Amino acid sequence: MAMLAAWRAAVMAMVFVASGIAAAAVDVPYLSGRIVDHAEILQRATRERLGAQLAAHEAATGNEIVVLTVPTLDGESIEGYATRVFDAWKLGKKGRDNGVLLIVAPQDRRLRIEVGYGLEGTLPDVAASRIIRDVITPAFKAGDFDRGVGDGVAAIVSALEGRAASPAPAAPPAAKATSRSIDEFEQDLPPWPMRILLGAFIFGVIGLFTVIGVMTPGVGWFLYVFLIPFWAMFPIIVVGVKGALALLSIYAVGFPLAKLLVSRQPWYAKAKHDLKTTGHANVGGFTMTTASGRSSGSWSSGGGSSGGGSSGGGGSSGGGGASGSW
Repeated sequence: MAMLAAWRAAVMAMVFVASGIAAAAVDVPYLSGRIVDHAEILQRATRERLGAQLAAHEAATGNEIVVLTVPTLDGESIEGYATRVFDAWKLGKKGRDNGVLLIVAPQDRRLRIEVGYGLEGTLPDVAASRIIRDVITPAFKAGDFDRGVGDGVAAIVSALEGRAASPAPAAPPAAKATSRSIDEFEQDLPPWPMRILLGAFIFGVIGLFTVIGVMTPGVGWFLYVFLIPFWAMFPIIVVGVKGALALLSIYAVGFPLAKLLVSRQPWYAKAKHDLKTTGHANVGGFTMTTASGRSSGSWSSGGGSSGGGSSGGGGSSGGGGASGSW
């Protein structure tokens, strides 16, 4: 759970940056009431009943819950759009940040519960995810938006008021539970355009050190072991858990094979000989030196460095909540 939370924080930070740079494809509708059915998927009786229920909850607790439906997100992530809506509507009381947004995009089959800072302890991410998974999506899969939204709102209200929720369904077998957890995690990965950019950076860095490890004597096997946790973890945010496992397997087998093939090349043998006899060798512009049985490397050509920072404001929701699909 801690690892998933860390990945979620990293993903959400990058989603916020991307959504601030890219032009918004979907407008934020006017906050006309507690039920803003812009996609027109709810019956009038449902809207009136839920509006009255949420008004009563707000009068009793001060918490502000709003339901928004939009036909489509036009490619924007539901996390980024939910943040824009939350910021524009300023849900919750100032200083308490006690707002909750339930957003549904039927054409994209995506939904999210966005939770304000002040309610993250009462309605944590795991509870929001459980409401989406066990309460809302079964009704959506059956084509019943009225029941899905209505039951979802009731579950949110119950959680915020501290009342017991309906019994959770029986736990599935361990293998299915693990598969479902992986699928839920991969649903929260950033959109593909952002994953391509992240992949160019991640694979560029660990790929460069992998190539250096294959091509250089001495330090090569140290880099092989050193890079294993990097190949195991960083690709997850780009290709998901299953993809990262496949890449790790390819690396674990491919590196030794590549190392074996390269070690038969004349230039590799020369570099290995130079390290033993002169204490230094040049491999593709990378100068290797040895001292007291240890090896080190330095680039023979000039290099550069870049640095920078980023800053930005955050909304009162802080990205807490959960997303889902059906």
